[in-house]
Formats: sequence, structure tokens, C-alpha cells
Amino acid sequence: MKPIVLIPARMASSRLPGKPLADIGGVPMIVRVWQRAVEADIGPVVVACSEAEVQRAVEAAGGRAVMTNPALPSGSDRVWAALNAVDRGFEHDVVVNLQGDLPLLDGAVPKAALDALVTTGADIATCAAEIEDEKEADNPSTVKVAATWDVGFTRGRAHYFSRARVPWGKGPWFAHVGIYVYRREALQRFVGLQPSPLELREKLEQLRAIEAGMAIAVGRVDEMPLSVDTPVDLEKARNAVARERR
Repeated sequence: MKPIVLIPARMASSRLPGKPLADIGGVPMIVRVWQRAVEADIGPVVVACSEAEVQRAVEAAGGRAVMTNPALPSGSDRVWAALNAVDRGFEHDVVVNLQGDLPLLDGAVPKAALDALVTTGADIATCAAEIEDEKEADNPSTVKVAATWDVGFTRGRAHYFSRARVPWGKGPWFAHVGIYVYRREALQRFVGLQPSPLELREKLEQLRAIEAGMAIAVGRVDEMPLSVDTPVDLEKARNAVARERR
């Protein structure tokens, strides 16, 4: 297995425009994500961007960034385009799609997804963390995953993702962590599929894979990494970095 880490990034975020270049402790957010990915020591790291200013920021920090078509419909499409641009020799058989809004990411998270992919033989792998506050189970912004888990709740197989509380009944609920690890051929198949009915209804891209019969493994992690989607999240990230410096 030879993974490559690809980080899709675009400036046109509806809730936080210019998000990749948002300053966090004097460093653009996309650079912090790139740094965390390098520290995880999974494989080479490349940012897939559609704006020259993002590419310049990454390269100024010593990283590698590749330009992709701004008209691409999703981060997955951007990752596929970047993969074909930087790995025409098919050296890498596993692709880690690491979101560009996780500036505090612990390297254990993508490693948990990689472990789940390898040990289960799935097409795709992702992560989930147990929901501690029951109110979050009813929060539509917190995506839940219904999975069959092993005895130790360390890894499992996803059956459904929803913005609603799933599964019903007593027991733990798990929040989805938006990191994906694909076998290369699975990513190629996924981006070739049309958006599916459940995907469009829930507004969750991963349901396209499930509706197509693709297997998604889930690795359990201890907690949700902070995803910076709003100005409030950005302030949380800035405060966390400031605390790390003390």
C-alpha cells in the first residue's frame, strides 16, 4: 500500500469566504492543514486548489499544490483531478482525501481510516467519534453514521449516514468525521457515478457510494476534530493555537 494525501481547497466557501487563507496564528489555514498532514507521515502531501493565491501560499511554506478546474463540482472530483496530474505513473494505490478546514487535525485520525481500509478490505474508509452530548444526535449539522461495529467498537462497516438521529433505540451514536481514504480504483468509480437520490435528499456525498453498493469502513477516533466552517469555528481555532503557544 502506497498512500498519497490530497487536500482539496477552494476560496468560494458560502459560510466563510476565503477560508483556505484565513489567518490562524499568523499562518494560513490551508498551510496549517498541510503541516498536520506532513507530520502524520502517511505519504506525500499535495494541495488540490483552484486559485493561484492558495497555490502560492502553500508553495511559500515549502509545500506542493496543483491547480484544478474551478468548475469541478466537488472536493472528490478535485482530488481525482489532482491525483491524475501528480501521479501519472500510478505509483499510489490509496488516496487520502483530507479536508482543507481541519487545522488542528491529529494524525491519528487519517491513520485510523487507513487501518480500517486495510483490515476490512473495503472500497472506502472514513472515521467516526462517539457523540457525548445527546443533543448533538438531533443536530442536523452533525452527520451520524449507522454502522456494524466489531466487539471493541474500534472499526466497523457503515450502512447509512444521516443528518437525523440514527440508528433508533438505545445505544451509542457516532458522528461522522469527514475524512475519506479510497482505493484508487474506488475513487475512479465514485467520481464517475451520478449523484444518487439519497445523496441529494440528505445532501451527503458518501451516500452515493453506499447506493452504488460500495463498502465503506469506519475507524473509531476519540473525538471530533474541529472543522472550520464559520467565523465562530475560526475563532475557536485561533484560540486553540494561541493556547498551544503558551
